[in-house]
Amino acid sequence: MNVLLGTIILAGLFALGFAYWKAVWIGRRARGSEEMVAIGKAIREGAMAFIKAEYRVLAVFVVTIALLLYFFNQNRGPGLGLVAVSFVVGAFCSALAGFIGMRVATRANYRTTQAATKSLGAALEVAFASGSVMGMSVVGLGVLGLVTLFYIYEPMFTGLPQTMEVMTGFAVGASSIALFARVGGGIYTKAADIGADLVGKVEAGIPEDDPRNPATIADNVGDNVGDVVGMGADLFESYVGSIIGSMVLGASAVTAAGMASDQLVVLPLYLAAAGILASVMGTFFVRVRDGGNPQRAMNTGTGAAAALTLVAVWFITRWQLPEAVLLGDMSISAGAVFASAVTGLVAGTMVGLTTEYFTAVNHAPVRGIAKASETGAATNVIAGLSTGMFSTVAPVFIIAIAIVLSNALTGLYGIAIAALGMLTTTGIQLAVDAYGPVADNAGGIAEMSHQDPVVRQRTDQLDAVGNTTAAIGKGFAIASAALTALAMFAAYTRVVGLESIDVLDPNVMAGILVGAMLPFLFSGLALKAVGTTAMEMIAEVRRQFREVPGILDGTGRPDYAACVDISTKASLRHMIAPGMLAIFTPVVVGMWGGPSMLAGVLTGITSSGVLLAIFMANAGGAWDNAKKYIEGGAHGGKGSDAHMAAITGDTVGDPFKDTAGPSLNILIKLTAVVSLVIAPLIK
Repeated sequence: MNVLLGTIILAGLFALGFAYWKAVWIGRRARGSEEMVAIGKAIREGAMAFIKAEYRVLAVFVVTIALLLYFFNQNRGPGLGLVAVSFVVGAFCSALAGFIGMRVATRANYRTTQAATKSLGAALEVAFASGSVMGMSVVGLGVLGLVTLFYIYEPMFTGLPQTMEVMTGFAVGASSIALFARVGGGIYTKAADIGADLVGKVEAGIPEDDPRNPATIADNVGDNVGDVVGMGADLFESYVGSIIGSMVLGASAVTAAGMASDQLVVLPLYLAAAGILASVMGTFFVRVRDGGNPQRAMNTGTGAAAALTLVAVWFITRWQLPEAVLLGDMSISAGAVFASAVTGLVAGTMVGLTTEYFTAVNHAPVRGIAKASETGAATNVIAGLSTGMFSTVAPVFIIAIAIVLSNALTGLYGIAIAALGMLTTTGIQLAVDAYGPVADNAGGIAEMSHQDPVVRQRTDQLDAVGNTTAAIGKGFAIASAALTALAMFAAYTRVVGLESIDVLDPNVMAGILVGAMLPFLFSGLALKAVGTTAMEMIAEVRRQFREVPGILDGTGRPDYAACVDISTKASLRHMIAPGMLAIFTPVVVGMWGGPSMLAGVLTGITSSGVLLAIFMANAGGAWDNAKKYIEGGAHGGKGSDAHMAAITGDTVGDPFKDTAGPSLNILIKLTAVVSLVIAPLIK
C-alpha cells in the first residue's frame, strides 16, 4: 500500500510542478509600459504588506491553538497529541497556497493589461494561467499534506479510527486559515471598493479605477487579498474537508465491517489524485478568440475535466473495491460508490448552472435588476434581494436530492463521496475562479495608465465573466459545505454515541435555534466591519479631495498609502470576533450543553447557513453584473440615473458576495470539524 500511496504523492507533485511551469511562463510575458509596471508594483506591495501582517497575526493564533490541542489530547492516549501537528500542517499548507497565488496574481495583472492591447484571447491566456497556479497549488498542497500525514500516522496507531482522529486536525487548521483569510480579505477589499465607488464614482463623478481616486490602489489590492488569497483558502478548506470527511467515514465503515484492508479510507485520496490530472488536462481546453465568449471557453475546460474525472473514477472504484463490502444492511460496491461520486459531480454542476442563470449578464434576473435601476436605487435593491431569495430554491432542492440519493446508494459514506465528487476538479474550478481578480486588476491598470478604450473593453469582458465564475465557485463551495458538514456531523454522532437526535428534547431544540441564529450573527459582524471600515475610507477620500490641491484636475498626487493602511489595520482588527465565534462556539456548547445540544447547534448552523450563503452570494453577483450590464450601454449607460442606482445596489451587494456570504460555508464546516475534534472530550 505504501508504494501505491506514492502515486498519490506524485500526483500532488505534478500539480505543483504544473503551477511552477505556469508561473515561469507568466514571468516571461511582456510587462507593458513603465506606467503599467509602476502601478502593478504598487498593488503588489500593498497586497504583500497585508498578507504578511495577516499571517503574523495568524501565526500567534496557530501556535496557541496547537498548544491547546496538544495538551487536551496527549493525556487521552499515546500519540493523540499529534492532532496539533496535523493542525499546524493544515494551516501552513493553506497559508502557503494563498501566498503563492498572491505572488503570481500580482505579477500577472499588468502583464494581462499588456496582453489585452493585442487581443482578448491573449489577455485570457495570461489571466487564466495565473488562476491555474492558484488552483494547482491548492490541490497539490492539499493532497501532499494529507497523504504524507496518513503515510506517517498509519503505522503508529492500532486502528484506522485513531489515525483519522489525529488527521482531522489538518482540516481544522485549513478551516481556521480559510475563515480568517475570507473574513479579513473580504473586509479589506469591500471597504476599499465601497470607498472608491461612493466618493469617486458617485460624488466626484470620475470613472472607476481613475488614478485621481485615492482609494483605487487599495481597491485593486483588495481584489487580490479577498478573491485570490481568500477564495484559495476557502476552496483549500472545502477540498481537504471533503477528503477527510470521506476518510473518517471510511475508517468507521472498515472497523464496523471488520475489514482487514483500508480501501474505503484511501479511495478518496485516489479520487483526488485523478481529479488533479483531469484538471491539468482541462486547462488546455480554455481558449478564446476576439469576438468569442470567454464563459464558453471556461465551461469547455471544466466540462472536459469533469468528463475525464468520471472515466478515471470508474476505473479507480473497480480497482479499489473489486468485491462489495457488507456494512450492516448496506452493501458498498464499486458501482454504488461511482454513482455517489457522479451524483455529487452532477449536483455541483447543476448548482453552478443555476448560479450562472441568476448572476450572468445574459440572463433575465440580472437584466431585470438593471431594468429596475431606471426607477432608482430602492427598486434596484428590492430587485436584487428578491433575486437572491429566489436563487436559493433550486440549489436547495438539488442538494437535498443529492443527499437522499447518495445515502440510498452507499449510506453516509456515499454522502461524503458525493461531496468529494463535487470537488474532485477543484484545480480547474479554482483556476476559472481566481482568474477573475487578475482581469479586474488588469482593467484598473488599463484605466490608470490611460490605455486605449478597447483595452479596458477587453478586460471588462473578462471581468464580467469572472464575476459569474466567482459566483459559480461560491455555489460549488456552499453545496459541498452542506454535504461535507453532514459527513462530519455523522462522524461526530458516531464518536459521541448518538444513535438519533430527538427534536422534542428541549436541549436539542434550543441548540437548533441557537445554531440557526449563528450565521446571522456571524454575517452581522462581517457586514458591520465592512460598513465601519468603509466609513473610515470614505472620510479619508473626501479629506484628500478637499485638502490636497490638484487631485481632481490631475496635477496633484493622491496619498494611496493612507487608504491601503486604513483597510489593512481595520480588516485585521475586525476579523478576530467572527473567527473566534466559529471556533469556540462548538467548544462552549459541547462542554456546557453536552453532545445532544451541540448536535442541535450543528443542525441549525447547516440549515440556515446554507440558505443565507446562497442568498448573499447570488444577490451580490447579480447586483454587480447588473451594474456592468448598464455600463456596457444598456438603460442609458455610464453616468445615467440607472447607472447611479446600480452602483448603489452593487455597493450593497459587495459585502454580501465577497465577505459574509462566502465565509458562511467555512463557518458551517469549521464548526462541524471542531465538533468532531472535541467529540472524544465531551463523549
